[in-house]
Amino acid sequence: MGVQAIKGVEIGLGFDAARRLGSEVHDEIFYEASQGFYRETNGAGGTEGGISTGMPVVVRAAMKPIPTLYKPLRSVDVNTKEPFEAVVERSDVCAVPAAAVVGENVVAWVIADLFLDKFGGDSMQEVERNYRNYLEQVKRR
Repeated sequence: MGVQAIKGVEIGLGFDAARRLGSEVHDEIFYEASQGFYRETNGAGGTEGGISTGMPVVVRAAMKPIPTLYKPLRSVDVNTKEPFEAVVERSDVCAVPAAAVVGENVVAWVIADLFLDKFGGDSMQEVERNYRNYLEQVKRR
C-alpha cells in the first residue's frame, strides 16, 4: 500500500477468501518420503501468520486508473474558490507495467529485510553461515 496509486493489496486468495468456506480456503499439507511435506494448493499466497509456507509468494494489487481524462472533470480554483473544468495535462496510456516492476521490488525488499532479521550478521559470510546452519537444523528435525 506504500506504492503510489495502489489502492488495495491482497495475498493469495485475499478478499476472495472471505467469500469462501474454510474448507475451500485452507491449503492441506501432505507428506511423501520422496518429496517431504508439500501442499497441492497455495490459497495462502506463500505465507501463513507471517511465516513462509515455502510456496511461491502471490501478491495482487489494485491500482487506481490513470488521471488522464479527455472529458474535463469539475473542480474548484484554489485561489478564487470559483468552479471550473479541469483540462487535460497529460496522456498516459497505461502505468500498470511500471507499477508491476515497482510492486515486485517492494515485495522483494520486504522479504530480504525479513530474511536478514532471521539470518543477519555483520558480513555476507556470517549471513550465509547462519542460513546454512538453519537448513542443517531443519533437516535434523
